[in-house]
Amino acid sequence: MWACSGRLGLPCWRSGWLVYSADFNHTEGSGTLSGYLDHPRVICMAIDLSSIDHFQDAMVTVMGLGRFKQGSGVGASKWLMRHGAQIVITDLKSAEELRESVDEIMKWYSQYKKEYTHRNIYAPVFVLGTHDAEDFTNVDLVMQNPGVARESEFVTLAKKEGVPVESDISLFFRYCPFPIYSVTGTRGKSTTTALWGEMLRHIHPNTVVAGNITRSPLEDLDWLLEEKTPVPVVLELSSWLLESLEGLGKGPQIALLTNVYKDHLDRYDSFEHYLWAKELIFKEQQPDQIALLNADQELSEEVASHVKSQRVYWFSANALPEGKLGAFQDGDQLIWKLEEAQGTFAHVHDLAHLVGEHNVMNALSASLGAHFAGVSDEQIHETLKTFAGLPGRQQIIAEVEGVLYVNDTTATSPEGVIAALKRFGRGGNLIWIGGGSSKGLPFEELAEQVRAQCRMAILFDGTAFDDLSVALGSEIPIVKAMSMAQAMEAASTEVKLGDIVLLSPGTASFGLFKNEFDRGEQFNKAVEALKGV
Repeated sequence: MWACSGRLGLPCWRSGWLVYSADFNHTEGSGTLSGYLDHPRVICMAIDLSSIDHFQDAMVTVMGLGRFKQGSGVGASKWLMRHGAQIVITDLKSAEELRESVDEIMKWYSQYKKEYTHRNIYAPVFVLGTHDAEDFTNVDLVMQNPGVARESEFVTLAKKEGVPVESDISLFFRYCPFPIYSVTGTRGKSTTTALWGEMLRHIHPNTVVAGNITRSPLEDLDWLLEEKTPVPVVLELSSWLLESLEGLGKGPQIALLTNVYKDHLDRYDSFEHYLWAKELIFKEQQPDQIALLNADQELSEEVASHVKSQRVYWFSANALPEGKLGAFQDGDQLIWKLEEAQGTFAHVHDLAHLVGEHNVMNALSASLGAHFAGVSDEQIHETLKTFAGLPGRQQIIAEVEGVLYVNDTTATSPEGVIAALKRFGRGGNLIWIGGGSSKGLPFEELAEQVRAQCRMAILFDGTAFDDLSVALGSEIPIVKAMSMAQAMEAASTEVKLGDIVLLSPGTASFGLFKNEFDRGEQFNKAVEALKGV
């Protein structure tokens, strides 16, 4: 258990919420905290963001720690402490829910303070289970986790009081000394980001790949600032991360939008609002920077009309329309055609681990971005042949007694599930594990595909259960699962030789799992256990 002594003269417990403060002794899985902020709270002024040096002694509130140890909240907290800020980390989740993230920060703080005894580093203060208005009004800066909605009353309060609100992404854009390449989209953005990063490693082995895909880019900022020669940086940016770039005045050198489908309607009040957020990847670009768009989506024309860049290029699974330049598929060839020349990146049969039309589009878009960044056709070709893909994306885990198990945990929208059903379905050979926390999306088209391809639907308990059940109707059996163990037990009683058990949720993971990666890892472990039976 954690024990604490107080914060700014307040008791540790007040109205049911827990506050952590200051120096501590830590052992794996437990710890003791005692102490206080190094200085009493004083009247604060908005921080001057023109220099990183101004973070020394600044009072900063990190709003939203999050449960992902490599996420924005943890990354921002470490970076701020490293640069001398006095931070208050506040989250509506409980201490128990955030234990892993708190442990990560505390272990880092303890180690850093021991290694850099000459640095003036302040201990973090945690306010968990609630927010305190004072932490948003009497501070120099608020760091907003992307999981916190911009409409939050506390974000609004900070802005009303003239307190700057930033994110780890906006700070990285402010201070990164090298061009940044960025990817967003509803589907395919993680694979495209990772693939683009692998291509860039041919020209610089230390290429940074960060953002929504792995970890906060602030983890890399300090060493990048010390580099003498440019290092490529590729960031995956969700719509939530992009919101913090609005008005920044600095955008990606190359911005890539994979596609846009209805998603996150639990966060946005309409599809148009969600599309607006995605378009922010282009909004801060300069005219000479590059925008890459999907020619196979009709709405891309509208998006292109809003782009400031005068260098708009396209990618397509078909021949490009007249007047458009970029990358496209012609039969078995992946071709690029620009103003000065044209060439071939690869053949479709070279994409050994990138199966499906959606992965052809990922390959085309990443290759086009890499081409503009200076990677040769030969280097792009080599990467496309060897890239193994990312875990949890239509990933074949194992075949056990004639049954194939596929992990597609990152399919968090109906369109993602439909792509997996079309790839693996053979008319009734699938047992589908899906459902979870609703994102406000329609399920009718998904239900049609499930009825056509699946013998059984196993749905996780959550806010999407009722809507999915109604959409599916009574044509196939539906089983409710309260855990991954229950889902796999239900699947095991139904499978027969030649079946495929497909985890492809089509929803968010909130509730039963820490995140989508935890959901996928639990599935993988369950499959491994079956192999040992």
